[in-house]
Amino acid sequence: MEKKLLVLDVDGTLVNNEKEITPRTKEALFQAMELGHGVMIASGRPTPGVQRFVDELRLAEYGGYTLTYNGARVQDCRSGKEIYRKMLPNSILRPVYEYAEEHDLGIVTYQQDMMLEPQVLSGRRLDDWIRWEARINHLSVDVCEDFLNYVNYDLFKILLTADPEKSEGYMKEMQKMFGSTANVLRSESFFIEVTARHIDKARTLERVIGPIGISQSNTICCGDAFNDISMVEYAGIGVAMGNAKPEVKAVADYITSSNEEDGIAEVVEQFLLKNIHG
Repeated sequence: MEKKLLVLDVDGTLVNNEKEITPRTKEALFQAMELGHGVMIASGRPTPGVQRFVDELRLAEYGGYTLTYNGARVQDCRSGKEIYRKMLPNSILRPVYEYAEEHDLGIVTYQQDMMLEPQVLSGRRLDDWIRWEARINHLSVDVCEDFLNYVNYDLFKILLTADPEKSEGYMKEMQKMFGSTANVLRSESFFIEVTARHIDKARTLERVIGPIGISQSNTICCGDAFNDISMVEYAGIGVAMGNAKPEVKAVADYITSSNEEDGIAEVVEQFLLKNIHG
């Protein structure tokens, strides 16, 4: 069997609702990697936010990869070398911030193992979604009094939070406003993510698979959320989780069980281990 690259979203895909990789899924992935297949974690999370899973799956030992910030950064886990990055120019921060201020949206950027949030805007609640994002990524949140002057560097990603019932409208408006400079998409119904132009999981995957020796036909991409649509559609085999958004299922070649039912283990057993086990 030709060697495959299994590309895995994290939340709602690789992990269950408790943010854990289950024993069955972990064992299936170890078996696949022992056979020489590759694993890439592909997430909207920042790089530090996936390190726990890199360690659990021993990707430094097996030679896996991380694609983080929705594709703005790719790292070789074995060497620790960054093999791709595309930054969002700092000049976009002010207009995005002003849009967030006008529409009462939450906004954060990232700095190493911290999330940076403006001092609470007049009348805006403390943002529970930002706190949740910080918690699952094991990042601290630093509230900046002079946010725009403090964040004076190019960015992997800007994250905004919005009312789930209104976020699609905000996203579409921001796509029109910032589309010449940035890519704007949703990951969850309450998250709007801003990365550099032409950055999403599929486009970054397309850029890096050749140099690491994998063809498009040998990629298996698994996901559940809006920001997974591009890579599920791009993959040799595109997999939607049983719990995936209808839009993800619509472009998938295969629909597996949910993240609560070891859907990733099912994919590995079906496409990578079936012939081995007879």
